[in-house]
Amino acid sequence: MKVVILAGGLGTRISEESHLRPKPMIEVGGRPILWHIMKMFSHHGFNEFVVCLGYKGYVVKEYFANYVLHNADFTVDLANRAIDYHATKHEPWKVTLVDTGADTMTGGRLKRVREFLTPGEPFFFTYGDGVADVDLTALAKFHADHGKRATVTAVAPPGRYGALEMTGDRVDRFVEKPPGDNGLINGGFFVLDPSVIDRVEDDATVWELGPLEGLAADGELIAYRHDGFWAAMDTLRDKNQLESLWASGKAPWRQWA
Repeated sequence: MKVVILAGGLGTRISEESHLRPKPMIEVGGRPILWHIMKMFSHHGFNEFVVCLGYKGYVVKEYFANYVLHNADFTVDLANRAIDYHATKHEPWKVTLVDTGADTMTGGRLKRVREFLTPGEPFFFTYGDGVADVDLTALAKFHADHGKRATVTAVAPPGRYGALEMTGDRVDRFVEKPPGDNGLINGGFFVLDPSVIDRVEDDATVWELGPLEGLAADGELIAYRHDGFWAAMDTLRDKNQLESLWASGKAPWRQWA
Protein backbone atom coordinates (compact mmCIF):
# COMPACT_ATOMS: atom_id res chain seq x y z
CA MET A 1 0.00 0.00 0.00
CA LYS A 2 1.14 3.51 -0.79
CA VAL A 3 1.18 6.34 1.73
CA VAL A 4 0.00 9.84 0.77
CA ILE A 5 1.27 12.59 3.08
CA LEU A 6 0.03 16.18 3.12
CA ALA A 7 3.05 18.47 3.37
CA GLY A 8 1.99 21.70 1.71
CA GLY A 9 0.29 23.87 4.32
CA LEU A 10 1.57 27.16 5.72
CA GLY A 11 1.80 26.04 9.35
CA THR A 12 0.76 29.48 10.62
CA ARG A 13 0.31 28.32 14.24
CA ILE A 14 4.00 27.45 14.43
CA SER A 15 5.24 30.45 12.45
CA GLU A 16 8.30 30.75 14.69
CA GLU A 17 9.69 27.84 12.65
CA SER A 18 7.55 27.65 9.51
CA HIS A 19 8.58 31.04 8.15
CA LEU A 20 11.84 29.33 7.17
CA ARG A 21 10.59 25.89 6.06
CA PRO A 22 7.36 23.93 5.64
CA LYS A 23 6.00 22.52 8.89
CA PRO A 24 6.73 18.86 7.99
CA MET A 25 10.42 19.81 7.76
CA ILE A 26 10.57 21.19 11.32
CA GLU A 27 12.93 18.95 13.22
CA VAL A 28 12.37 16.76 16.25
CA GLY A 29 15.54 15.14 17.51
CA GLY A 30 17.52 16.44 14.55
CA ARG A 31 15.20 14.94 11.93
CA PRO A 32 12.16 16.47 10.16
CA ILE A 33 8.86 15.32 11.62
CA LEU A 34 8.08 14.11 8.08
CA TRP A 35 10.96 11.63 8.48
CA HIS A 36 9.49 10.38 11.78
CA ILE A 37 6.12 9.79 10.11
CA MET A 38 7.71 7.90 7.24
CA LYS A 39 9.74 5.77 9.66
CA MET A 40 6.49 4.80 11.41
CA PHE A 41 5.02 3.50 8.17
CA SER A 42 8.28 1.89 7.07
CA HIS A 43 8.43 -0.07 10.33
CA HIS A 44 5.22 -1.78 9.20
CA GLY A 45 6.58 -2.48 5.73
CA PHE A 46 4.96 0.45 3.90
CA ASN A 47 7.79 2.09 1.96
CA GLU A 48 6.14 3.86 -1.01
CA PHE A 49 5.26 7.48 -0.36
CA VAL A 50 3.55 10.24 -2.30
CA VAL A 51 4.22 13.61 -0.67
CA CYS A 52 1.89 16.51 -1.51
CA LEU A 53 3.98 19.69 -1.60
CA GLY A 54 2.98 23.34 -1.56
CA TYR A 55 4.48 26.05 0.65
CA LYS A 56 8.29 25.99 0.29
CA GLY A 57 8.08 22.57 -1.34
CA TYR A 58 11.61 22.97 -2.71
CA VAL A 59 12.93 22.42 0.84
CA VAL A 60 11.40 18.94 0.88
CA LYS A 61 12.69 18.22 -2.63
CA GLU A 62 16.22 19.24 -1.71
CA TYR A 63 16.11 17.11 1.43
CA PHE A 64 15.27 13.92 -0.45
CA ALA A 65 17.45 14.73 -3.47
CA ASN A 66 20.42 14.77 -1.09
CA TYR A 67 19.18 12.09 1.31
CA VAL A 68 21.59 9.34 0.23
CA LEU A 69 24.47 11.82 0.12
CA HIS A 70 23.84 12.94 3.68
CA ASN A 71 23.48 9.39 5.01
CA ALA A 72 26.49 7.70 3.44
CA ASP A 73 30.26 7.56 3.44
CA PHE A 74 31.73 8.24 0.01
CA THR A 75 34.82 9.12 -1.97
CA VAL A 76 34.75 12.00 -4.44
CA ASP A 77 37.02 11.54 -7.47
CA LEU A 78 37.31 15.11 -8.72
CA ALA A 79 39.50 14.21 -11.71
CA ASN A 80 36.93 11.77 -13.09
CA ARG A 81 33.88 13.60 -11.70
CA ALA A 82 32.67 10.50 -9.90
CA ILE A 83 31.36 9.61 -6.45
CA ASP A 84 32.01 6.17 -5.00
CA TYR A 85 29.56 5.36 -2.19
CA HIS A 86 30.64 3.15 0.69
CA ALA A 87 28.52 2.45 3.77
CA THR A 88 25.03 3.84 3.38
CA LYS A 89 22.34 4.26 6.01
CA HIS A 90 19.33 5.22 3.94
CA GLU A 91 15.91 3.61 4.15
CA PRO A 92 14.30 1.44 1.41
CA TRP A 93 11.90 4.21 0.46
CA LYS A 94 10.44 5.20 -2.88
CA VAL A 95 9.34 8.82 -2.54
CA THR A 96 7.29 10.69 -5.13
CA LEU A 97 7.30 14.46 -4.52
CA VAL A 98 4.43 16.33 -6.18
CA ASP A 99 3.88 20.09 -6.30
CA THR A 100 0.16 20.32 -5.52
CA GLY A 101 0.01 24.11 -5.43
CA ALA A 102 0.67 26.78 -2.84
CA ASP A 103 -2.99 27.55 -2.08
CA THR A 104 -4.61 24.16 -2.70
CA MET A 105 -6.80 22.74 0.07
CA THR A 106 -6.38 19.28 1.59
CA GLY A 107 -8.88 17.56 -0.72
CA GLY A 108 -7.49 19.31 -3.76
CA ARG A 109 -3.99 18.08 -2.92
CA LEU A 110 -5.27 14.51 -2.76
CA LYS A 111 -6.98 14.88 -6.14
CA ARG A 112 -3.78 16.18 -7.69
CA VAL A 113 -1.80 13.04 -6.81
CA ARG A 114 -4.41 10.54 -8.00
CA GLU A 115 -2.31 9.56 -11.02
CA PHE A 116 0.45 8.34 -8.70
CA LEU A 117 -1.82 5.89 -6.88
CA THR A 118 -2.49 2.30 -7.92
CA PRO A 119 -6.03 2.01 -9.38
CA GLY A 120 -8.32 -0.04 -7.16
CA GLU A 121 -5.75 -0.37 -4.36
CA PRO A 122 -6.45 1.21 -0.94
CA PHE A 123 -3.87 3.68 0.33
CA PHE A 124 -2.94 5.45 3.53
CA PHE A 125 -3.58 9.19 3.79
CA THR A 126 -2.15 11.30 6.60
CA TYR A 127 -0.98 14.74 7.65
CA GLY A 128 2.65 15.81 7.76
CA ASP A 129 2.66 16.85 11.40
CA GLY A 130 1.27 13.98 13.49
CA VAL A 131 2.98 11.04 15.19
CA ALA A 132 1.49 8.10 17.06
CA ASP A 133 2.12 4.49 18.01
CA VAL A 134 -0.79 3.33 15.84
CA ASP A 135 -0.54 -0.28 14.69
CA LEU A 136 -0.64 0.56 10.98
CA THR A 137 -0.72 -3.11 9.97
CA ALA A 138 -3.82 -3.63 12.10
CA LEU A 139 -5.34 -0.42 10.69
CA ALA A 140 -4.90 -1.68 7.11
CA LYS A 141 -6.45 -5.05 8.02
CA PHE A 142 -9.36 -3.35 9.82
CA HIS A 143 -10.11 -1.37 6.66
CA ALA A 144 -9.96 -4.45 4.46
CA ASP A 145 -12.24 -6.40 6.82
CA HIS A 146 -15.09 -3.88 7.09
CA GLY A 147 -15.33 -3.34 3.33
CA LYS A 148 -16.30 0.35 3.41
CA ARG A 149 -14.61 3.07 1.38
CA ALA A 150 -12.88 4.96 4.18
CA THR A 151 -11.37 4.41 7.62
CA VAL A 152 -10.40 7.22 9.99
CA THR A 153 -8.33 6.69 13.13
CA ALA A 154 -10.21 8.02 16.16
CA VAL A 155 -7.99 9.25 19.01
CA ALA A 156 -8.33 11.01 22.34
CA PRO A 157 -5.89 13.95 22.24
CA PRO A 158 -4.08 15.06 25.39
CA GLY A 159 -6.50 16.95 27.59
CA ARG A 160 -6.00 20.70 27.95
CA TYR A 161 -8.68 21.67 30.46
CA GLY A 162 -10.01 20.35 33.72
CA ALA A 163 -13.45 18.74 33.40
CA LEU A 164 -16.42 19.32 35.69
CA GLU A 165 -19.15 16.76 36.27
CA MET A 166 -22.14 18.65 37.67
CA THR A 167 -25.66 18.27 38.99
CA GLY A 168 -27.29 21.64 38.63
CA ASP A 169 -24.79 24.12 40.07
CA ARG A 170 -23.10 21.54 42.28
CA VAL A 171 -19.75 20.07 41.14
CA ASP A 172 -19.88 16.31 41.75
CA ARG A 173 -16.49 15.49 40.37
CA PHE A 174 -13.43 17.31 39.00
CA VAL A 175 -11.04 15.60 36.62
CA GLU A 176 -7.80 17.38 35.73
CA LYS A 177 -7.29 17.38 31.96
CA PRO A 178 -9.00 14.11 30.95
CA PRO A 179 -7.71 12.65 27.65
CA GLY A 180 -9.49 14.27 24.74
CA ASP A 181 -11.43 16.43 27.16
CA ASN A 182 -13.82 13.42 27.11
CA GLY A 183 -14.11 13.34 23.30
CA LEU A 184 -12.59 11.59 20.27
CA ILE A 185 -11.18 13.40 17.23
CA ASN A 186 -9.87 12.69 13.74
CA GLY A 187 -6.36 11.37 14.38
CA GLY A 188 -5.29 11.88 10.77
CA PHE A 189 -4.38 8.30 9.86
CA PHE A 190 -6.79 7.25 7.10
CA VAL A 191 -7.07 4.23 4.85
CA LEU A 192 -9.01 5.08 1.69
CA ASP A 193 -10.32 3.46 -1.45
CA PRO A 194 -9.22 5.50 -4.50
CA SER A 195 -12.87 6.01 -5.43
CA VAL A 196 -13.26 8.52 -2.58
CA ILE A 197 -11.28 11.01 -4.66
CA ASP A 198 -14.35 11.32 -6.90
CA ARG A 199 -15.87 13.31 -4.04
CA VAL A 200 -13.23 16.03 -4.41
CA GLU A 201 -14.41 18.74 -6.79
CA ASP A 202 -11.34 20.93 -7.24
CA ASP A 203 -8.38 22.62 -5.54
CA ALA A 204 -10.71 24.50 -3.19
CA THR A 205 -12.18 21.32 -1.68
CA VAL A 206 -11.35 20.73 1.96
CA TRP A 207 -11.07 17.00 2.58
CA GLU A 208 -12.46 17.28 6.12
CA LEU A 209 -15.65 19.02 4.95
CA GLY A 210 -17.55 17.84 1.84
CA PRO A 211 -15.79 14.52 1.13
CA LEU A 212 -15.43 13.28 4.70
CA GLU A 213 -18.86 14.50 5.79
CA GLY A 214 -20.39 12.88 2.71
CA LEU A 215 -18.70 9.55 3.40
CA ALA A 216 -20.05 9.64 6.96
CA ALA A 217 -23.57 10.50 5.78
CA ASP A 218 -23.48 7.61 3.29
CA GLY A 219 -22.31 5.10 5.90
CA GLU A 220 -18.96 4.65 4.14
CA LEU A 221 -16.73 5.99 6.95
CA ILE A 222 -15.65 3.66 9.77
CA ALA A 223 -13.55 4.62 12.81
CA TYR A 224 -10.54 2.63 13.97
CA ARG A 225 -10.11 3.41 17.66
CA HIS A 226 -6.56 4.04 18.84
CA ASP A 227 -6.10 4.25 22.60
CA GLY A 228 -2.33 4.72 22.61
CA PHE A 229 -0.06 7.70 22.07
CA TRP A 230 -0.96 10.41 19.57
CA ALA A 231 0.33 13.96 19.11
CA ALA A 232 0.08 16.69 16.48
CA MET A 233 2.77 19.36 16.15
CA ASP A 234 0.56 22.42 15.76
CA THR A 235 2.45 24.90 17.93
CA LEU A 236 5.92 25.56 19.27
CA ARG A 237 4.73 24.17 22.60
CA ASP A 238 3.81 20.89 20.87
CA LYS A 239 7.19 20.80 19.14
CA ASN A 240 9.05 21.29 22.42
CA GLN A 241 7.04 18.50 24.08
CA LEU A 242 7.95 16.11 21.26
CA GLU A 243 11.60 17.16 21.55
CA SER A 244 11.52 16.35 25.28
CA LEU A 245 10.02 12.93 24.61
CA TRP A 246 12.65 12.18 21.97
CA ALA A 247 15.49 13.34 24.23
CA SER A 248 14.23 11.07 27.00
CA GLY A 249 14.80 8.03 24.79
CA LYS A 250 11.18 7.00 25.33
CA ALA A 251 9.40 8.55 22.35
CA PRO A 252 6.21 6.43 22.12
CA TRP A 253 5.95 6.71 18.34
CA ARG A 254 9.42 5.25 17.81
CA GLN A 255 8.63 1.60 17.09
CA TRP A 256 11.62 0.97 14.86
CA ALA A 257 15.02 -0.31 16.05
